[in-house]
Amino acid sequence: MGSVNQLVRRLPVWAVYLIGALPAPWLFYQGLTGGLGVEPIKALEHEYGELALQLLILTLAISPLRRLLGLNLMKFRRAIGLLCFFYVLCHLLVWLVLDVQILGQILADIAKRPYITIGMGAFVLMLPLAVTSNNLSVRKLGRNWPKLHRLTYAAGLLGGIHFVMLAKGFQLEPLVYLGLVLLLLALRLPGVRQLKLVPLSRST
Repeated sequence: MGSVNQLVRRLPVWAVYLIGALPAPWLFYQGLTGGLGVEPIKALEHEYGELALQLLILTLAISPLRRLLGLNLMKFRRAIGLLCFFYVLCHLLVWLVLDVQILGQILADIAKRPYITIGMGAFVLMLPLAVTSNNLSVRKLGRNWPKLHRLTYAAGLLGGIHFVMLAKGFQLEPLVYLGLVLLLLALRLPGVRQLKLVPLSRST
């Protein structure tokens, strides 16, 4: 794992932002040109949402990967978290601007459809995380910064539940995502957090 960590250290953070953001315009272009099927708005909404959930799961996995396998991706955690919020925002904007469009209907859907209520709850939890994902906030908040960013756990759980509820009928994929979220949260429980498969070295 040491050689992998050396390669990770050489990768600049800006490259993660660039690579992570590239699917957004490409998917939008696909939607405009018919590459997303007969319902491009629904497909685009789904693709952005799934990317956001994947990045959220990756964010939750960074600490366990370091502790259990010795893989150190900590330098990219903030970038991955912000990319996750970016795709959540894209997902929301497609729904608001391209799908529903009518303000009254948007408010009614949030109030009456549980999966939308839960999804909006996840978005609201992520707002303070995105706003405080900078060095100034880390300094200002001090010891409260890590406590605030534990909201990621709740956002991840709500995001997984939102995806499961959104699926029509029995679908394995949303359940797998929710299962991964639950597993990553379980790895943070007292006692389980002491589990280490690979001893951490100073080089990681």
